[in-house]
Amino acid sequence: MIERVEAPERRAEIARAILEALPDWFGIEESRERYIAESRERLTLAAVKAGRPVGFLCLKETGDATVELAVMGVLPDCHRKGYGRRLVEAAVACAREAGYRFMQVKTVKMGVYEDYDRTNRFYRSMGFQEFEVFPEMWDAANPCQIYVMAL
Repeated sequence: MIERVEAPERRAEIARAILEALPDWFGIEESRERYIAESRERLTLAAVKAGRPVGFLCLKETGDATVELAVMGVLPDCHRKGYGRRLVEAAVACAREAGYRFMQVKTVKMGVYEDYDRTNRFYRSMGFQEFEVFPEMWDAANPCQIYVMAL
């Protein structure tokens, strides 16, 4: 089940629990803490299994017509079970309902790290299209791939 999380502290609590369980993607403490802090103010959806959150995502407005899937995570034991797919589908529905026309997501470019290659394949499977790569937006070791989706 996908739930919208309203309470800021609950948003941060869920973000922390999920992101700390994903060190291969969120191992840089400074970045992880920023995602957690920002989650307090963002539209947050949680995937819930047996009463506990197993995944979440946050949306961030980046323009009048565009929203960004700012952060997303699913607990490792729940990977490849449809939770991420349902989260993105719910996020797309929320974004459309709010009047956005595009959704974007940033990740590390395909071919750099195996874990991020899985992430890239997931976003592509959800209908995101490659938009642009910024080789040094984050740093040279982590070229930023931007994907977009028309809503």
